[in-house]
Amino acid sequence: MNTFSVIKVLNNNVLIAADTEGQEVVLIGKGIGFNSKKNDPIAKETVEKLFVLRNENEQENYKKLVNDIDEDTLNAIVSGVEIIKKRSQSMLNESVHVALTDHIVFAITRLLKGMAIRNPFLLETKALYPGEYEIAAEVVDFINQSLDINLPEGEVGFIALHVHSAITDSTLSEINRYSQLVTKLIGVIEEQFRMEIDRESIDYIRLIRHLRYTIERVMNDERLEEPKKIADLLKKEYPSCYNLSWKLVKIMQQTLKKQVYDAEAVYLTMHLQRLSEKIETY
Repeated sequence: MNTFSVIKVLNNNVLIAADTEGQEVVLIGKGIGFNSKKNDPIAKETVEKLFVLRNENEQENYKKLVNDIDEDTLNAIVSGVEIIKKRSQSMLNESVHVALTDHIVFAITRLLKGMAIRNPFLLETKALYPGEYEIAAEVVDFINQSLDINLPEGEVGFIALHVHSAITDSTLSEINRYSQLVTKLIGVIEEQFRMEIDRESIDYIRLIRHLRYTIERVMNDERLEEPKKIADLLKKEYPSCYNLSWKLVKIMQQTLKKQVYDAEAVYLTMHLQRLSEKIETY
């Protein structure tokens, strides 16, 4: 049984089709539009390899974008999304096509105009989302080679956030909010310790990932068991780190508008203590 029938071919990679209920959808896939004609059936096994845009707003936005993109650029972007799907081994939020296509086209336009592309959260993004960063690096490398351009490393960081958004079904505004919160927390820690943490160090990566997972647990209402004996020991032996951890917890609660359980302060104190010991040995 055929799943879709062609309504209109937009280009080699994109066509408008009707599903079995007569609803209009946009099908995206490398070479899908090549030699396709109106009313042609799209076989079910082919569709499994494609991306389907069902949301009407996303469809309209994508159609507008496609009209202004040359075939080679769109082909490279479609292949880039395929890389994300393959490497992440997950169903992607369909909005990634519009968001990522729009972002990459804008990045290429700025690059060709000689406008500097700076990413202030590059190191934070690399530490927070290492898997997504790796996938994004592959996407940027592929696009650079395909189009003979040189998108800078900053773009890897931006695209990594799009990858994370597509995989986790989170909005970019949420992701940016959490990234900015982590940056704020790091700033408070540095101010307390009166030092700047080396952004390339393993200590920084461990700390930033711990903060990320703490935020995720808070947002998912996951509760860790509080190690009572350890909590009492830390409070007694390392009061400054313990007090700092509670300061950070309060900032999290104010920003996320969610309760942060006591156990998080205990585990955060342990990370801060380890960091403070490293500082003292420098």
